Amino acid sequence: MSVPSPTTTAAAAGSGSGSPHPSQLPGPTPSSSVGTLLLPSPPFISAPGLANLRDIGGYEIPSSPASGKKKMVRKGVVFRSADPTKLTDEGVAVMQKLGITHVYDFRSKHEFGKTPGTEPKEWEGAQRHYVPVFPGVDLSPEALAVRMRRFRDYTDGPEGFVRAYSTILAGAADPKNEYAPYRTIFKHLASSTSTTPSPLLVHCSAGKDRTGLFIALLLSLLHLPPPVIAHEYSLTDLGLAHRKSAIVDHVMLDPAFDGDRAAAERHVSSRKESMLATLKYIDEEYGGVEKYVVEKLGVTRAEVERIREVMVVDVGEGGLVDWRGNAEVVEGVYR
Repeated sequence: MSVPSPTTTAAAAGSGSGSPHPSQLPGPTPSSSVGTLLLPSPPFISAPGLANLRDIGGYEIPSSPASGKKKMVRKGVVFRSADPTKLTDEGVAVMQKLGITHVYDFRSKHEFGKTPGTEPKEWEGAQRHYVPVFPGVDLSPEALAVRMRRFRDYTDGPEGFVRAYSTILAGAADPKNEYAPYRTIFKHLASSTSTTPSPLLVHCSAGKDRTGLFIALLLSLLHLPPPVIAHEYSLTDLGLAHRKSAIVDHVMLDPAFDGDRAAAERHVSSRKESMLATLKYIDEEYGGVEKYVVEKLGVTRAEVERIREVMVVDVGEGGLVDWRGNAEVVEGVYR
């Protein structure tokens, strides 16, 4: 993906102990451009200081013609983003308007609080939940890329991502992980006593890998087809386009990449092929997403059905997300 950095600040952010981490740079809004790129809204939402924020709802779920009504993933309940550390007061107001009451943070403590101004962001009306996938391991996009490179877990295709994501799947299901990150959120959705669950935000460092996997699992449980799930995952390449140069610069500081910028760029991407391959891996390794969620995460089948009850709705006001049109925008960025 090649997108001009909108500011010189973003390009320089990867170096210097006093500089912000690339994942903390403020993001563009749907009304602004990144180079010549305009973020599609929906699903992207403008919240000053927060990148890669989007609603995962609005995607059509295949249903029988006999049912008489089209179905979709409920809007306004599950949101995903990058780290909200730099969220401004205006951005907080947006989050409050969205009604978000729970914020689930997948990062380890290695990824925040090392320097002043990087502490986790909290705001009135929302409760932050610390649910690290790997409590003692840095899995930001930069760190994950370097780990993959160091352990020769890199290929030109999606196989390297599958191997990396397999460790995240195992970590999220590890019985020794007292935080039970993915299970905790699934149970939150299943525990809703209302027809509309309390809105929540899930995030990691960039909102790409750990967050992307959780969202893929959820959408798969709702019977969204793999190509649409993979497209939703690929939108992160739009949401992080403004900071990709800075992230790659940060990665390139590690000698493991030996100056191979093209490899670094591929590692911090979110190509749909990587998610399609990961979903195939889940089918082969665990017998499918639902089996993984039930047998490895410990979510009951009754809870899975309850999640479907509250997250699958008739297509109503506002209609469906034009995911095919958005997919063309993503492919245009790669060209």
